[in-house]
Amino acid sequence: MTLALHTPARPEGTLAPSAAGLRATARILARLDEGGPSRSSAVESGGGVTRLPVLDGDGPFALRRVGAPGRLARVCVVGAMSAPLGGDRLGLDATVEAGAALHLTAAAATVALPGRTGEPAHYDVRLTVGDGARLDWLPEPLISAAGSDLRMTTTVELAPTASLVLREEQVLGRSGEETGALRSRLTVRRAGRTLLDQETAYGPGVPGWDGSAVLGGHRAVGQLLVVTPDFDDRPADVRLLGGAAGERPAADEGQGVLAPLAGPAALATAVAPDALRLRRLLDEAVRSAAAG
Repeated sequence: MTLALHTPARPEGTLAPSAAGLRATARILARLDEGGPSRSSAVESGGGVTRLPVLDGDGPFALRRVGAPGRLARVCVVGAMSAPLGGDRLGLDATVEAGAALHLTAAAATVALPGRTGEPAHYDVRLTVGDGARLDWLPEPLISAAGSDLRMTTTVELAPTASLVLREEQVLGRSGEETGALRSRLTVRRAGRTLLDQETAYGPGVPGWDGSAVLGGHRAVGQLLVVTPDFDDRPADVRLLGGAAGERPAADEGQGVLAPLAGPAALATAVAPDALRLRRLLDEAVRSAAAG
């Protein structure tokens, strides 16, 4: 079932594009239904229904709930216009309150394009997950088109018993073209302590980004982070993925590694010639993490 949602009016100037670019933010709040058992009982039992009291998108963000209501709410981000362009400032804020569960994905790849001003675009994703809650943030790839300049940040705040699956995929240039400039930072904190903080940069003006120590000629790079209290007692094993494991030619299939972090988490990092083979590697990492 798809719900068409009314978007409340916004203060003048928050949405209309200008010479400085577009300003737009999507907001999502997932909350465990308080009906029936108490919220604490529902969290402990894994029951209840996740509601979406806030599902608000503007500009390039059209938010659609998919599927029937249940413990796991599913939301798809549908691109309503081309973005981000140079000079744009976009944001996505998602909060999953205690005991709720949210699966958040996108309908298509995000393509960073050059703008009229020559200014970089900014795209900031902020995710908050409460105790006993779960968030799957599984967007489609981000494509850095030739001439674009994008600065992207993803910041995640996790409660001590929260669970997270987060996937990032970046494709450097469309078919047959050079990449744009892409700078990305991912920061994940659990119970106020830093679990992961990393920054990457690719494209024009970045020394050595395409060398053998970084991408080695590949044009798709990605990672998958799994955080779960289950890893407290049973940490993930180190596993080589794809060509790194010697099962397939690395140059053809790409390669990666899955490794535990200093916390109840595992991080897979992979490089591949294209988005399709990158996704296969990250899917392989999911299966390996689940297998223990």
